Amino acid sequence: MYEVRLTRAARKGLAKAPKTVRQLFADLVDDLERDGPIQPGWKNYSKLGPGLHHCHLGFRWVACWRHEKETLIIEVYYAGSRDNAPY
Repeated sequence: MYEVRLTRAARKGLAKAPKTVRQLFADLVDDLERDGPIQPGWKNYSKLGPGLHHCHLGFRWVACWRHEKETLIIEVYYAGSRDNAPY
């Protein structure tokens, strides 16, 4: 089982999201905890670079996370508007 941590920036961005997006994010966290950082079943999932991943939570909303090899910690460093996404 993986441990999912959220940065302060991710929490702040998520607080601005609609309730439906926050629920989808909770589902994503469940999947990350259970299955790890690679989530091909999520809409527009892709690897952004070594250990970096992202997916869409809705048309305007995305989540980005990082994972160091050989650890069980996944850090969500961004959850928010696609317009301001760090990729």
